[in-house]
Amino acid sequence: MARVVVWHVPVTVTGRTTSLRLFRLRDGRRCAVGFSSAGALAELLGPEQAAVELGEPALRALTAPLGVDELVLDPRLVAAPVVSPAVAPAVTAAPGDPSADGAARPAAGRPTTRSGAQLQRR
Repeated sequence: MARVVVWHVPVTVTGRTTSLRLFRLRDGRRCAVGFSSAGALAELLGPEQAAVELGEPALRALTAPLGVDELVLDPRLVAAPVVSPAVAPAVTAAPGDPSADGAARPAAGRPTTRSGAQLQRR
């Protein structure tokens, strides 16, 4: 008999109801996530995140009726680092540069806000 690997799956608890937390991939598709350890789950989602232990077959059985067929094991948050304004490097403009008005502008090709996380809360 094949050994079933247990995943730590984030859930939302409301009263006596426990629901799976679903996330979104960058392309917008919904997915379920699982973590190989409780520590990995707490590191990404915080120590207060409720979780249940499920095998992959059980997780697939719960998400299939919802049209969710993507499972992600040990996801990583993919977002631009947050920089405090007090720590951000000063922007200096060369003479004749359109940013010479003193307004700080992002470097070319850099987003002005944090880029979307690989998994987004819904």
